[in-house]
Amino acid sequence: MNFQMVFAVLVFFMTMAVIFWRPRGINEAWPAAIGAGLIFLTGAISYVDIKDIIDKIGGASITIIATIVMAVILESFGFFHWAAARLASLSKGSGYRLYWYIQVLCFLMTLLFNNDGSILITTPILILLLTNLRLEHHHQIPYLLSGALIATASSAPIGVSNIVNLIALNIVDMTLYMHTAMMFVPATLGLLFMSWLMFIVVKKKLPKTLPDSSYDIEEIFFEKHFHPLKGSISVNTKQERTKFMMKVLLFVFAMRCLLFVASYLSIPIELVAVLGSLILLVWRWYHLRTNPIDILKKTPWHILIFAFSMYMIIYGLHNAGLTAMLVNICEPIVNEGLLYASFVMGGLVSVLSNFFNNHPALMIGTITLTEMGLDPITLKTIYLANIIGSDMGSLLLPIGTLASLIWMHILRQNKIKVKWKDYLNVSLIVIPPTTILTLFLLYYWVQMVFA
Repeated sequence: MNFQMVFAVLVFFMTMAVIFWRPRGINEAWPAAIGAGLIFLTGAISYVDIKDIIDKIGGASITIIATIVMAVILESFGFFHWAAARLASLSKGSGYRLYWYIQVLCFLMTLLFNNDGSILITTPILILLLTNLRLEHHHQIPYLLSGALIATASSAPIGVSNIVNLIALNIVDMTLYMHTAMMFVPATLGLLFMSWLMFIVVKKKLPKTLPDSSYDIEEIFFEKHFHPLKGSISVNTKQERTKFMMKVLLFVFAMRCLLFVASYLSIPIELVAVLGSLILLVWRWYHLRTNPIDILKKTPWHILIFAFSMYMIIYGLHNAGLTAMLVNICEPIVNEGLLYASFVMGGLVSVLSNFFNNHPALMIGTITLTEMGLDPITLKTIYLANIIGSDMGSLLLPIGTLASLIWMHILRQNKIKVKWKDYLNVSLIVIPPTTILTLFLLYYWVQMVFA
């Protein structure tokens, strides 16, 4: 191991340590940016490498930020309060029914936006709802935890639901269409199994019946923010609000579908994503007469810095010889057969994700695969096994994904304490079998449809 690799590895470990520790609540983008700066100063990456990094992550980052902007706009439309009220109504006083509706909400929000955006949407909705129902802390935790787990894991079925997935797609030269064709069925079946298993685990902790709401969440919000003189939206009744929200969600769904059309036609998907967010922003301004500056302030731009900086660090490790070393270790494993390779590589990314976060883990795993000279189907299948490890296997510990870090930050802001013990009591039982089953399903689906 040369000096450059030793230094790059040291910078990587120090960066991840600060990200997990987060002294004084420091944003994760800062230690990542400092680490990337140190890597650049050592000469481990060049200006040419930086240009290549921008090419690889630029489109993915813009796409993710554009969809998060849509999520932030939804909040200003009153979607959070409307959704919380709908969940309470649909549950009809059943704590078990509420669990399943929360699972559906979190799954759909990740598919419509992305896992980070879904956490930013669903966590405040659940906090609003559970607080309004005056549930005890030990009754709130199962709903919050199971919702966060399914929201994060639901980024597996389609590549556009996770920034690191989108970046990796560019590296392996895979379209969104192909990713979805190969992954949607096995990943969705895996998510159904995960939801069922989580329900078995947390059932005893869920209230059988729910108390009545302490106040009408929806009415208070719309009376305060949608005064008839303020905008042109007619939301005086619950039915009118529901129609309005369905129009907004239908628009978001249409834009989501257009991303796949653009990918199939080789049109940059970031153009479609930006266009969708701009249309929604103009729609919001027209109806609410609200200055769009507030959206710029609420958008988590630090995700761009985090992704770019982490990729610089990984690129430095790659140039220093880490991936060449990993190729020598992993190539004999891959040659043992597709099923064996999928399990070993998916398991390896799961372990790396839980210790070092799924962003660097998937990037390292994907770059390593591209250095092996694999045929297209083998490369894409093992890459998707890495995605399962990165999106599902990474959830064994609450530090495995950026989405889970954001989730914990939101809970801290709302003074809700979730202990590692609470998290591990669910994840240790649910995540390993879900990851294993989904890897099996991926292999047999590819063999059945694409072999």
